[in-house]
Amino acid sequence: MTGSPPAVYNGRYELRSQVARGGTAQVYLARDLLLDRPVALKVLDPQLSTDHAFVERFRREAQAAANLSHPNIVPVFDWGESDRTYFIVMEYVDGEPLSSIIRTQAPIPPEQAASIASDIAKALTYAHRHGVVHRDVKPGNVLITSDGQVKVTDFGIARAIGADEQVTQTGLVMGTATYFSPEQAQGLGVDGRSDLYALGVVLYEMVTGRPPFTGDTPVSIAYQHVREVPPTPRSLNPSVPPPLEAIILQAMAKLPAERYATAEDMRADLDRFVRHQTVLARPPSEFAGVLGAGAATTAISSTQINQAIRKAPRRRTTTPYWVAAAVVLLAGLAAAVVFGGRSLGYFGATHYFAVPDVRGMAPAQAEAKLHSKGLRWSIGHQVQGTVADSNTVVSQSPAYPNTTKAGSTVVLTVATKAPTAQVPNVLNMAYKDAATQLSAAGFVAKQKDVSPTSSSQVDNQVIAESPTAVTVEPKGSTVTLSVVQTKNVPVPPLANLTQAQAGAALANAKLTLGTQTQQYSSSVTNGDVISSQPAANTSTPQGTAVNLIISEGPGATVPNVVGLSLTDAQNAIRANGLTPQQGKNIGTSDPADVNNVAAQHVLGSSATPGQQVAPNSTVIYRMGVGTGPLASTTTTVAGNSGNTGLPGSTTTSTLPVSGAGPG
Repeated sequence: MTGSPPAVYNGRYELRSQVARGGTAQVYLARDLLLDRPVALKVLDPQLSTDHAFVERFRREAQAAANLSHPNIVPVFDWGESDRTYFIVMEYVDGEPLSSIIRTQAPIPPEQAASIASDIAKALTYAHRHGVVHRDVKPGNVLITSDGQVKVTDFGIARAIGADEQVTQTGLVMGTATYFSPEQAQGLGVDGRSDLYALGVVLYEMVTGRPPFTGDTPVSIAYQHVREVPPTPRSLNPSVPPPLEAIILQAMAKLPAERYATAEDMRADLDRFVRHQTVLARPPSEFAGVLGAGAATTAISSTQINQAIRKAPRRRTTTPYWVAAAVVLLAGLAAAVVFGGRSLGYFGATHYFAVPDVRGMAPAQAEAKLHSKGLRWSIGHQVQGTVADSNTVVSQSPAYPNTTKAGSTVVLTVATKAPTAQVPNVLNMAYKDAATQLSAAGFVAKQKDVSPTSSSQVDNQVIAESPTAVTVEPKGSTVTLSVVQTKNVPVPPLANLTQAQAGAALANAKLTLGTQTQQYSSSVTNGDVISSQPAANTSTPQGTAVNLIISEGPGATVPNVVGLSLTDAQNAIRANGLTPQQGKNIGTSDPADVNNVAAQHVLGSSATPGQQVAPNSTVIYRMGVGTGPLASTTTTVAGNSGNTGLPGSTTTSTLPVSGAGPG
């Protein structure tokens, strides 16, 4: 028996597996079939889909988070209704909740905890600047990725009223009792400083392993936030540095005015602590009797703080306060129900609902859908669009998924078909001429500089265009032209570098490695570069191939034997580790003198004097007779008779000759 196919929301989001469950919604790993990417899909519990207050809170979460784009905030991609329930589509973060990390690893090292809190404060700074107060900052709403990135989620989400997460309400936003600010617990208005109190509680829990207040019921915990002084972090974990303790205590001040003024101020103090700089935190008023007004936070000690707690007057009974707290919570809940009901059209208020999304529809289709929702419509603008956009709605005001009241007018922007033309062929033209021709055809040229791909290409030549020639495109669209721009660079000094180092230096200079020729050298280590062609510091175009002469190490030096007698020449050649070989004699005036060795001198040799050649190579020398008038004779001799490393050469010598001898 095969299982049922996975659920697909709005024909686009395919559920894969459940990753989390909260009081009002379940979170799934899903696949965006349109963009082929993983997403997190938060689905409101079906039994709550008929509760207008919950649906509105759910919509407000999507709207609040969709307007926030920050590296430390989980972005919302989409919101909608499917199968009689509502869902939010968010970025899928492959990470672990901070609550799980605290549960398994706390206490977290102070600097690591401060760094995490700093990233949370960055997210809150951005949200507060955009008019969004989170109201439910807690470890479960903070995700840590595998590479340590901090992501804050659940902006504006409401939690169900349950045994382990009883909540109070201001307007339509609920929170978690363990991380309530005192003003939240009393049902009063909240602002960004309420989020900072919750962040202080989160930081407290990270460094101590437990929250500052615990109790059997959410009401008892809320009461403690309002009336009780928490144990200091250092009393629970003496390894917490006093400056970090001071930051936590200021964030958790009972009075909002005594907390950090902004999330940015708290983030800056956390960063100062991480950098081992003096923090600016000030003690809250509940400790002023011990520390004195305005005392520096670095002077706070756990002993002083505990003394302040002990000096606090003891109450004989707390029952009246429990009753007062319960009354406050119930009053806040009742006010929220009335406020929320009126915002949804109950208790005699105007009915507001989400504007339908009509983008991509033809005007007639959009009109019908808006009319079915009791809305009016008008076309505010007509704009030129692409061929695909022709005669469709490209934007609307109010935008989806904002709310509006029945009978309101939705203003539509409709795209008209743009005139089209063929893209002209401008390949191999100079860029200026190509741009002129494109402009005449109704297009806009955009230059993209590229390096030449062949030696025949010249600077400012167009070698590619996109879209390609003859393609039909809307007039006014951009055609990108790839234009050759040669850039000259100097050849880097390569002498005495290894071949690998030379190759890296050439690549870094945007040049390529050419041929590598071996040559003997007594001054350069075997395998290193003797010289390059082009030579070092020569200006040459990027991509040029540079040839290298590579050392084979020391060889034998060819002696200068021109003018020496036969015996002296042979001895000199052998003395340098080479093998002498006599070639044909030249320059004698009398054939009878050919065998007159004493009268002969070396006229030339097959190698240049001073040249480095392979040891034991053969040096061929040719004898001439030292009689007759002086004459210049050029002799070309053969190579080294099969020995490597000794090329043939042409040598010019001046000897007294009387005529040409046998070849």
